[in-house]
Amino acid sequence: MDSLKTGFIDQSLASKKEYLPELLVNDTSNGKKVLQTISRELKNCVKFWFSVAFATKGGVVSLINTLQELEKAGINGKILVSQYQYFTQPEALKSLLKLKNVDLKIAVDSDFHAKGYLFKKSNRFNLIIGSSNLTSSALCSNKEWNLKISATSDSKLIIDSINEFRNEFENAVFVDDNFIESYTLDYNLKKKFISSSRKSIESRHNDSITPNSMQIEALANLEDLRSKDKDKALLISATGTGKTYLSAFDVKAYNPKKFLFVVHRRNIVDDAIKSFKRIFGESRSMGIYSGNEREINADFIFSTIQTISRDEHLHQFDQRHFEYIVVDETHRAGAESYQKIFNHFKPKFLLGMTATPERTDGFDIFSQFEHNIAYEIRLHRALEEKMLSTFHYFGVTDVTVDDKVLDEEAAFSLLTAKERVDRIIEKAEFYGCDNGCVRGLIFCSSVDESQELSNLFNARGYKTVSLSGKNSEEERNTAINRLESHDPFEKLDYIFTVEIFNEGVDIPKVNQIIMLRPTASAIVFVQQLGRGLRKAKDKEYLTVIDFIGNYNNNYLVPIALYGDTTYNKDTLRKLMLSGSSFVPGASTINFDKITHDRIFAAINKANLHLKKDLDKDYELLKFKIGRIPLMMDFVEHGSRDPQLYVNYSKSYFNFASHQEEALQNKLSEKETKLLELFSNEIANTKRVEEVIILKELIAGNTLLKEDFKAIIFDKYGISIPDETIESCVKNINFDFVTEKYSGNLVSVSEIYDLSIVSYENGILSFSDLFIDSLKNETFLHFLNDMLDYSKTIYDRNFDKNKYVDGFILYQKYSRKDVFRILNWDQNPLAQNVGGYRINDQKTNCPIFVNYHKEEHISSTTKYEEGFVNNSQFEWMSKSGRKLDSPDVVIIRNYKNGLRLPLFIKKSNGESNDFYYMGDVTPVDESFEEATLVNDDNKKVSVVKVKYRMNHPVEDSIYDYITAPSN
Repeated sequence: MDSLKTGFIDQSLASKKEYLPELLVNDTSNGKKVLQTISRELKNCVKFWFSVAFATKGGVVSLINTLQELEKAGINGKILVSQYQYFTQPEALKSLLKLKNVDLKIAVDSDFHAKGYLFKKSNRFNLIIGSSNLTSSALCSNKEWNLKISATSDSKLIIDSINEFRNEFENAVFVDDNFIESYTLDYNLKKKFISSSRKSIESRHNDSITPNSMQIEALANLEDLRSKDKDKALLISATGTGKTYLSAFDVKAYNPKKFLFVVHRRNIVDDAIKSFKRIFGESRSMGIYSGNEREINADFIFSTIQTISRDEHLHQFDQRHFEYIVVDETHRAGAESYQKIFNHFKPKFLLGMTATPERTDGFDIFSQFEHNIAYEIRLHRALEEKMLSTFHYFGVTDVTVDDKVLDEEAAFSLLTAKERVDRIIEKAEFYGCDNGCVRGLIFCSSVDESQELSNLFNARGYKTVSLSGKNSEEERNTAINRLESHDPFEKLDYIFTVEIFNEGVDIPKVNQIIMLRPTASAIVFVQQLGRGLRKAKDKEYLTVIDFIGNYNNNYLVPIALYGDTTYNKDTLRKLMLSGSSFVPGASTINFDKITHDRIFAAINKANLHLKKDLDKDYELLKFKIGRIPLMMDFVEHGSRDPQLYVNYSKSYFNFASHQEEALQNKLSEKETKLLELFSNEIANTKRVEEVIILKELIAGNTLLKEDFKAIIFDKYGISIPDETIESCVKNINFDFVTEKYSGNLVSVSEIYDLSIVSYENGILSFSDLFIDSLKNETFLHFLNDMLDYSKTIYDRNFDKNKYVDGFILYQKYSRKDVFRILNWDQNPLAQNVGGYRINDQKTNCPIFVNYHKEEHISSTTKYEEGFVNNSQFEWMSKSGRKLDSPDVVIIRNYKNGLRLPLFIKKSNGESNDFYYMGDVTPVDESFEEATLVNDDNKKVSVVKVKYRMNHPVEDSIYDYITAPSN
């Protein structure tokens, strides 16, 4: 009843989240997809009914993992689709027919156009009804409205829904292989008619190509660079995003008399000429200068690097022969052949193009182009702009052979064992492809594995070849043509390969990629994924099947898939928890349970601040921007989280000064210590108030209390109490944080004789001593940078709807962060905290829970704690407590003004920090005494309490916390 009141009368009324009516929409920017709700409903049901007019293979594939999990659990359902307008795809029916737990029917005699999903729970039904069909776009990207409601089995709405479904289902036709064969013929005739009509319409329009929105931005940037007398630029553009067309548009705008386009493979020459001819028509003569072809007098020359870099060819051309030169795949610029091009020619404008500038192997590609970056478009931006094909990724468990889990050191005999071949074929056929006609690439670990697996596939009736660096250009082109062929006698099903197709090859019709190697590099992963992301006629999506063994580098998989290169463990966990929610468009990411757990285990285990990795990313960013990078540079360029440098060296300045001779001996010992303290105790992104005080005081001499409150309110909509300002001052002066000194716990301010800020009569100001430090330009430079970084990250994470008196729901905090944000005078000793601690004023009591406790801990700390559901948490007091114990009495009297914020970490293996789950309220009648048995087999008293979550826990974090720990 409370949920009905909240949903239909007053949203401010508290009620259980699981019963609330909810509007379901697709909004990737906020992590919302209709898909995630339907998937969750399936995972928590005991029976299901789908009634949808249209079903596509992409829509079915989006849910296929979940449906298969239900099949294994013995949970059955009925799915009713429609023959209406032949929008339902035969391949969708074939996929659903593979599931033994689904009764599949199709309405053939009516204009059936329903869109509804019904789920039976243990004690109720959930109904989703609205506009979403079973298509990937309807579930993930289209503007859809669907209403989800919860009701009992006796409700009229549920009874009517079931009756309506039953009536339609009884009148529909069972789908079997014979029906699909007949339906496919009709479907193809309809599709052929539609295609013919479309061609007729398209033929009436001019076949001109115009720049898309991102190309327009890039062209404007190129023009702007030239207006500033820049004569070279670098274009960073993901595979398949039209960089060749972009270069053609810019060449047309520049209008050179002579133009050179340099590529690294002969097959790309022909594609580039086709693209340029579509832009220029016959207005320019275009010739090839490669191998035995010498069309030297053409206006525009397209050449391979292997040919034109040879001295006898290079010197056929005057240094200024070409006004404009484009060099493709410019990340190879460090090679001698490319350097010969750059050193010989003196064009009026030089454009370098690459998808992966990071692959420089120590060569500074950015300096080669004087750090003029014309434009940068990465994979996820391209997906957002719908420039690439939709993809459905499946991370599946690699097979165990002879009780051995495949890892990096797996023997060849395991990689090619019959069990593994069976597993690969099983999954390839189960997930299939968009149209039932597979054109696949399979990436292997070694040439031997590639060749042997190809042989074994051929023995099973597939048509495959294995290609490696040993194969000629002609052999590769022949294989590609066969893969894309429509001749059933010529067509290949798969090409097995080892890395040679990572880049520089265009096979638009590829609709399935299988990865059979460990992910050793996120860049290589994206390159291989990119082989199938080019759009092609009649290609709906790309299927990606990634066989994941027990590999140390599994944490690289989410980095590559989600396009997050911060290497921040918490960010990676959140992305994994989000599933497909933040993936642009209709693409989806799916892991089976074992691979999901393996990736989380790899994230937990990984050392993401190894010196060699920090050095590499530091140098790369320095190459890119042409100067010593700051923390904000890492943020603005989407690079590694600079906080990792702080974790390694205590401050970012410390790391940079070890890299840069120019920074050494620039700070005093005390200034160095201050930057360390500011980095870890103030600018760690967990509270913004201290940062703003420091920024305001640096900008001016003083800051009035009321002005500070107004700044915070205007920016965040938060009213700051006086106690928080006093806490900020203590923390800025380092009175809050403590260290061991001469055997005692002493505030840092005492140890180092620090005084940063004074606060008198409502006025904040810097001390004279600190003002002297600010006169050191290096100190001020790095202090400002860390403050900007902290505020930027805080602002990114800030969500007013999730903000609760200092904390943001589901963000992570250390115990020290918690006590600071709760305005404690000093950080207490960890051993004095345990699972909770009440402050001296009895106004707050933070609760810390390690959800999955380790086996070896004391019996009296193995508390029986956990979520009952999203809205209720069961908790135990410290051992030795009774109902009349002082701390229990204070908690029972919470109405006197005691705040109880709950912090949980999944396990000790994850990290030392805790997720803020929200504030809790004790259920008055739930307090009861209980007992635990200690290690000496003696009973010890505890108090059990049930807490009501003031904010029902979001599904994704709830599922993650409550799922068994690795």
